[in-house]
Amino acid sequence: MTEREIPPPSTANLDAFDTFLPRLWRYIGIARPDHWIKNVFMLPGIFAAFVVVQPGAWPLMWRFVIGLVSLCLVASANYTINEYLDSEFDRFHPIKSRRAGARGLLDKRLVTLQYVVLAAIGLACAEAVNTSFLLTSVALLVMGLIYNVSPVRTKDKAYLDTLSESINNPIRFLLGWFIVAPTYLPPGSALLAYWMGGAFLMSVKRYAEYSNIGDRSRAAMYRPSFGLYTEQSLLLSSFFYALCAAFFIAVFLIKYRIEFLLTAPLFGLLFTWYLAIGFRKESAAQAPEKLYREVHFLGFAVFTFIFSVLMFFVNIPFLRGLMEPHVIQFALMPH
Repeated sequence: MTEREIPPPSTANLDAFDTFLPRLWRYIGIARPDHWIKNVFMLPGIFAAFVVVQPGAWPLMWRFVIGLVSLCLVASANYTINEYLDSEFDRFHPIKSRRAGARGLLDKRLVTLQYVVLAAIGLACAEAVNTSFLLTSVALLVMGLIYNVSPVRTKDKAYLDTLSESINNPIRFLLGWFIVAPTYLPPGSALLAYWMGGAFLMSVKRYAEYSNIGDRSRAAMYRPSFGLYTEQSLLLSSFFYALCAAFFIAVFLIKYRIEFLLTAPLFGLLFTWYLAIGFRKESAAQAPEKLYREVHFLGFAVFTFIFSVLMFFVNIPFLRGLMEPHVIQFALMPH
């Protein structure tokens, strides 16, 4: 065969490869690995439980690694159905309309398969940690179904949307706790503070989304609950959740260590700072996974966490005087 008769190389395999990669990244994208940063809410649960039980370093490290993998996979299973079931609504959002689901590029069968695989592997890893961790992981999956799937779909119901989504925060706290102390339950005040704090974050996120869209009718087409919200009601609800979170934080702080009282102003500033972030146009509060842009805020959050840890080990006796009444005695002056 002469050189002129050699057929050109086939591009069929290259075309298939070029098609496969975008599709693969499309399905990886709806699992939202960039949202795994939210699983940092598990860490306070680990630290709080460490006060109750002193485990060996290696067993704890092994359970932490497997538990973190489990949490990431279960969360990604929830994100997978979240994006697919939100497809028809995301078309009305100025940014989310670019998502693969909103553009009709997702295959329901592949989405279902991805959800089942992620959930199954995630629960298998959870079982390897311990039974308490497994049951809590199941609860996280159930909350994902309640939030996303009709006919319940709390995501479309005003106030229930923030409360049902934010309950994932105390679930993450429990997952961290059960890595260390699977036979103990954490204080209820800590779980309630975590829940109300999460509701505050979610309501600020809703406010940022609502004000950014700027058109109530369009906002309601994107998120049906927005048809019952106003900017004022969203701000008032965030204020209510912040008050509830502050109350339950105070209960925990004062009941377990009076030294924690010194952290109260720091938590108050964190709440106020986050609300200020929510007021900005194109705010990072709309997508908390992008809070890495708020370097000063994150730095202060880390400082608050480290300061809170130090209060576990520092005794300040005079603070205990704030918990009990004292008789004031005056020296009698001689006549």
